[in-house]
Amino acid sequence: MGLLKGIKITWLSVFVALSVIGAAIKIPAGIVTSVALDSFPALLASALLGGPAGAIVGGTGHLLSALLGGLPMGPFHLVVAIEMAILSYIFALFYRNGHRWIASILFVLGNSFAAPLPFLFIMGEAFYLALVPSLLVGSIFNVAIALILIPRLAKITQPVKTSMENTK
Repeated sequence: MGLLKGIKITWLSVFVALSVIGAAIKIPAGIVTSVALDSFPALLASALLGGPAGAIVGGTGHLLSALLGGLPMGPFHLVVAIEMAILSYIFALFYRNGHRWIASILFVLGNSFAAPLPFLFIMGEAFYLALVPSLLVGSIFNVAIALILIPRLAKITQPVKTSMENTK
C-alpha cells in the first residue's frame, strides 16, 4: 500500500510541476499577470487521480502562477487558490461520473465569472470587467488542453488507479 501511495504522490508532483510550467505561459490580461495555463494540470489530476488531488494541484498551481507574476493581488491570491481547489474538485465530481461536458462548462463558467465575484466587491466593477475576458479565454484554453490530454494520460495512469481501487 505504501508503494501505491508513493506512486500517487509522484503523479501529484508531476502535475504540480506541469502547473509551474503552465504558470510561465501567460495569457495577456492587462491588469492581472497570473492568468496562465496553470489550470489544465489540475484538471488532469482531477480526472485521473480524483478530486482531492485535483484540488491540491489547482490551489498550488494558482499560487505558483501568481508568484511568477509578482503576486499582484497580494494575499487575495489565497482566496483564488481556494477557489481553484474547489473548482478542480467539482470538475472531478462531474468528470469522473461521466459528465465530461458538464464538468468542462462548469469549470469555465466558475473560473471566468463566479471565482472573480469577490473581487467585484473588493476591487470594484472595473477590475472585475477587465478580468473576466482573459479568465474566459484562459479557462477555455486550459479545459481544451485537459480534454485532449486526459484520454491519452488515462492509459498511463490506469494501472495505478486500478491497483489503488483493489486495495480499498
